[in-house]
Amino acid sequence: MGKVSKATKKFQSKHLKRTLDHRREQKEHRKRSQGRRGNKSEQEKQNAALTKDEQKLKKSAKEEVFKDMSVEKLFENGFEVPKGAKKGKRKQNESDQDDSSSEEEDMAQNMAELSEKDPEFYQYLKENDKELLDFKATNPLDGIDDSESEEEDDKDTKEADEDTQGAGETEKIELTLKLVRQWKKQLQGNANLKLIRNIVTAFKVVVNLNKEDSVEEYKYTATDEKAIHELLFVALKDLPTAIQKLVPYKVVKGSRTLPTGSNVSKLSSIMKSHASALLVVLDDITNTETAALILHSVDQLLPYFLSHRKLLKEIVKSIVGVWSTTRDLETQIAAFAFLHNASKEFKKSTLELVLKTTYSTFIKSCRQTNMRTMPLINFQKNSAAELFSIDETLGYQVGFEYIRQLAIHLRNSMNATTKKTAKSNPAEAYKIVYNRQYCHSLDFWSRVLSLSCNPEKERNNVSQLRQLIYPLVQVTLGTIRLIPTPQFFPLRFYLIRSLIRLSQNTGVFIPIFPLLSEILVSSAFTKVPKKKENLEAFDFDHNIKCTKAYLGTRVYHEGLAEQFVDLVGEYFVLYCKNVAFPELASPAIISLRRYIKSSKNVRYNKQLSNIVEKLDQNSSFIQKARANVEFSPTLRTEVNRFLNDTPWEKTPLGSYVTVQREIKEEKARILRESMEEEDKEKEISLNAEKDIEMSD
Repeated sequence: MGKVSKATKKFQSKHLKRTLDHRREQKEHRKRSQGRRGNKSEQEKQNAALTKDEQKLKKSAKEEVFKDMSVEKLFENGFEVPKGAKKGKRKQNESDQDDSSSEEEDMAQNMAELSEKDPEFYQYLKENDKELLDFKATNPLDGIDDSESEEEDDKDTKEADEDTQGAGETEKIELTLKLVRQWKKQLQGNANLKLIRNIVTAFKVVVNLNKEDSVEEYKYTATDEKAIHELLFVALKDLPTAIQKLVPYKVVKGSRTLPTGSNVSKLSSIMKSHASALLVVLDDITNTETAALILHSVDQLLPYFLSHRKLLKEIVKSIVGVWSTTRDLETQIAAFAFLHNASKEFKKSTLELVLKTTYSTFIKSCRQTNMRTMPLINFQKNSAAELFSIDETLGYQVGFEYIRQLAIHLRNSMNATTKKTAKSNPAEAYKIVYNRQYCHSLDFWSRVLSLSCNPEKERNNVSQLRQLIYPLVQVTLGTIRLIPTPQFFPLRFYLIRSLIRLSQNTGVFIPIFPLLSEILVSSAFTKVPKKKENLEAFDFDHNIKCTKAYLGTRVYHEGLAEQFVDLVGEYFVLYCKNVAFPELASPAIISLRRYIKSSKNVRYNKQLSNIVEKLDQNSSFIQKARANVEFSPTLRTEVNRFLNDTPWEKTPLGSYVTVQREIKEEKARILRESMEEEDKEKEISLNAEKDIEMSD
């Protein structure tokens, strides 16, 4: 017996069953087609011409043949096993050609014996199943060539290797410094899509070295540190330049635009793969130099990512994450510069996405507020406010949506507090509003409107964002008065400063002194404070709620008095040059003098007397200056020019507030320095502990 060929084995395993099924279907189809529309065989036509009696006789003859004969009896002596055949399974090395010939001979012998033993059944088969009598064994492998089968098998193997990207049987390519430098030289010359794809794949391997599972599926391996370092620079610096040469973009109205063509579509899949690697690198930024290099590379490739909306969202999200989490100021500035430039260049594609992402990320990051995180939070507020001023129309739409959400939260909290229903919990309802995120959000929008609605910038066109000032002020006032207890006076002070900033930069008058005067009649000032000498000064700048340990103590009372005097000065100094300052300050002067007369706190009365004195002096200064004017209050232009040449620091109230600010800044500087020293001491102690552990 000859050896079974490779093509035979493959055909048996892959195609034999399908071939037999296909032939059976063809046979059935031919029978059905012959029976339709008169397409009948000659035998069928003769059978159709028979009379009913003849058909009955033929049917009875068939029945007599099989009458009183079981299946076992029929096949008892009708078929014999050929002498050369063996029972059980055939051997694997038996040739298919010999099998077919032996089957043909066996079948012919059986048919001859059947004609002698049972001529009636043989006649029946001859009339109804002639193909069975004319059986000829065929080998379905005769039409298959061994060379063609081997080529097909190699093709399948190649496709499988491409699907797994070099995993399994294929040998991986080691990244060497020579190979990377060769790629770099080719990039600087005539780059092609295949070269770019190889570099992108290798770059993806390098950035995922810490993830063993993800690296196994690529065809490159990286162990040489010099090659890895060189490849990072090639992928981040040289690759964007080569891509721009291969698929150049056009600058239309200050915005980079890609042309249409086959190269752009072919490059699309490569850029998707490269974007996933860039996202990994963005999440691993450690210093400013690395951040600048990565952000510059992303900026050069940004036009190629604009059509991929999901990738663009992920890229913006990662860069906003760098902007909101890093403590390195220069890295923050680099991330913000990228967001600002991208939003300004691609307004339609990126601006709304950047605005919403920065705001939501800022809200999440300001949950924890303390002396260490406050500078970062303030930077986020000021830089994000710049983004909202790029397009005032879109900024108004996004701002209106978020301020409306703040108003809805306030309304729900007020309803739950005033109406005790089964679904609401009045004891916890205020927490929807009285939290750091809500207060930071109100302060952020005051900064956005302060920046965009400044009268100096609105000389030609009034900003659309100015329409948001009234709803924001109303929401802020409602928040302040939601729970007017001494426990939440720190929150009141924080939001009052926000309103003072808004009034100062927009020129909108906001009645703030009534919010301050409510403090004087509260239980925090009317009751005698407790003496607790072991308490430190309460931090009003980084807290919105007073703890029970401080509530009603002398330390907290003194802090309230200091904050009150400071805010009264900051509020009235906004109008220290205004022609109507005497009329504005008179109610405050009267109420403060009445309180001083009834109060028994000598130290606090002295602080109030100083601020009242400065208010009186500033009123006299304004009255003396306006005594010489010749215009009436109806002339708005002349009223706005009143004391236009006099700096506000030269007024009596302005000079007082300037000194108080310097004192406050000095205290803040001392606190920052002490905090930095504490951090250094902690770092030194941690390093010492690590050294001890390493030595052990």
